[in-house]
Amino acid sequence: MKNLAIIKRFVMCTGVLIGNVTPVWAATGKEDNSDLFVWIFLGFCALIVVAQLIPAAMVLLGLAKGVKKESVEAVPAKIKD
Repeated sequence: MKNLAIIKRFVMCTGVLIGNVTPVWAATGKEDNSDLFVWIFLGFCALIVVAQLIPAAMVLLGLAKGVKKESVEAVPAKIKD
């Protein structure tokens, strides 16, 4: 029970600390006008990811077709004496 009281006290103190710090994060007021460059960078990153997903999907589909395909085994003919 003593450990539970310590944990409750720690959670309460952490909650009070975070509750008091949140307005400080909201009041930074930093204005750098980098929105366009950030979106261009994120779009370029997304383009790279999509360009790498297309060949990976094609390989997976080819692998699935290869597993699905049944291999026909040739039956050797009997040799007549």
